Amino acid sequence: MIYPKIPLAQTVVQMCRQKAVKHIVISPGSRNAPLNIGFTNDEFFTCYSIVDERCAAFFALGIAQQLREPVALVCTSGSALLNYYPAISEAFYSNIPLIVLSADRPKHLIGIGDGQTINQKNVFENHSLYSTDLKLDLKDEHRLSEKEDLPIFKSLEGKLERFLGLQQNIQDDNEEEINTAFELAKLKQGPVHINIPFDEPLYETVEKMSVKPRIEKLDFKKQKIDDVEVKDCIDEWYGASKKMILVGVLPPNQIEQRWLEELANDDSLVVFTETTSNLHHPNFFTSIDKMIASLQEEEFQQLQPDILLTFGGMIVSKKIKKFLRSHQPKHHWHVDPKSANDTYFCLTKHIEATPNAFLSEFLPKITHTLKSNYLPTWTAVKKHRNRKHLEYIRQIPFSDFKVFSFILKSLPNKSQLQLGNSSTVRYAQLFNLNPTLEVFCNRGTSGIDGCTSTAIGAAVASSKQTTLITGDLSFFYDSNALWNNYIPKNFRIILINNEGGGIFRILPGDKNTPNFEYFFETTHKLTAKQLCEMFKFEYLAATNEVQLEQSLSKFYNKSKRPRLLEVFTPRTKNDDILLDYFDFIA
Repeated sequence: MIYPKIPLAQTVVQMCRQKAVKHIVISPGSRNAPLNIGFTNDEFFTCYSIVDERCAAFFALGIAQQLREPVALVCTSGSALLNYYPAISEAFYSNIPLIVLSADRPKHLIGIGDGQTINQKNVFENHSLYSTDLKLDLKDEHRLSEKEDLPIFKSLEGKLERFLGLQQNIQDDNEEEINTAFELAKLKQGPVHINIPFDEPLYETVEKMSVKPRIEKLDFKKQKIDDVEVKDCIDEWYGASKKMILVGVLPPNQIEQRWLEELANDDSLVVFTETTSNLHHPNFFTSIDKMIASLQEEEFQQLQPDILLTFGGMIVSKKIKKFLRSHQPKHHWHVDPKSANDTYFCLTKHIEATPNAFLSEFLPKITHTLKSNYLPTWTAVKKHRNRKHLEYIRQIPFSDFKVFSFILKSLPNKSQLQLGNSSTVRYAQLFNLNPTLEVFCNRGTSGIDGCTSTAIGAAVASSKQTTLITGDLSFFYDSNALWNNYIPKNFRIILINNEGGGIFRILPGDKNTPNFEYFFETTHKLTAKQLCEMFKFEYLAATNEVQLEQSLSKFYNKSKRPRLLEVFTPRTKNDDILLDYFDFIA
């Protein structure tokens, strides 16, 4: 077997193997050659070559999103590393484990004007769980194992002892740092950064390893839910006739169905779930904006909860944020093993546990529920809104809104849906989705910059058919994502092309001026057809309902290549149709 000659590279590669970090996303370079040699010559690893580092990082994020296991990124020195930053920040806020392995020059070559060199140490300091700068291996210019002259050996014996002692200290320190980073990424679910200096020569190989790194596990004790805290929660729960649960981003299958059943059948409790929560029950409220957008002040006061229980990641709905900030509950509990955001400026408890662990401890101790008209009242509102929703769709012309009504019904059962940011995820929030779908979106930082790359990584890691629904600016911004040799044949992209950033037409501002169109909406006449030709995607297009229905009827069928469906909608009508919707359903 071939190994890199540099001991530090051997150490990193072997510790990845021993820690079961199997997926390695490599961006080609020279300074990272020792790592590339080590990973690509070991059959244990599944290696991917992605040239664009920004796409590579989001691709790795998509794999880790699905596996919930650390995925390693490997890049050369210099600005290559900085291109990881958007995905690293997304991983940090979305609790996705990534391990960044960045090659660097030795310290004596940094800050002297050497090429492809920046200050890499702690570059992700504010958005990583751990950052470490490994120590460079010592070089022994007199390799005594190569000497045959005994007198020379004796004269160098003292130097050898000192050298071996220093090198062993360096090896021990490096192993400890790598161990710590790997354990934190896995146990705390987030990104870590390991910066690795390599001196030349970089491409030399050996057939036998010179190091045997040791593996350690950090002692992280499982957090136990405090009995006193649970008792306090129960006392507050019994005293509240209006309770609300609001669920943000959650991976699928995070909460046992029996606990969902209990929550759904409490008349004093309303459960709001976002599209990205992956929680379903007929009694839950799945389209928050549909429910609350047209409420009057008196109705907001009736909906105002005494207790707000939140879990999951970031919330998409601005309307629910505004409501809960202006009509604050008496108690706000957030359940999360890591952190609690005071999103509504009234946080009273951070319960450090997983949602399922908390509910498993809490709900069995609830012996009775209060009589309340809270849930029945809002269930009646929900039924009215759903009727008006269907009525509105039947009467509107071809538009973003109409297109989403077709697309979301067409998605295959038990498949995976990846949503682009901005308008895409917000439109999806207005519809009742198929409960067999698994839904994902980069809501950690809510950026448009890596939606396609993430979806492709997720498709590679998942056994389920994956469909990405995205907007035009998101798609073209991340078009290098298609420069990827690993895209599954059953991967599908539905591109809603409304010739610009349509979400800006919904926001306040004068939208009918050249300045707005150029600097905010960013109007364009681009299409994806040529990109599909270049990257070997099957291409379909639709400009009306008939074409859309025809395209969707065969879109998910088996194919020899991945497919993209580009749907063209009227740029200047979409915003009015969406804004009129909220008045219509009131």
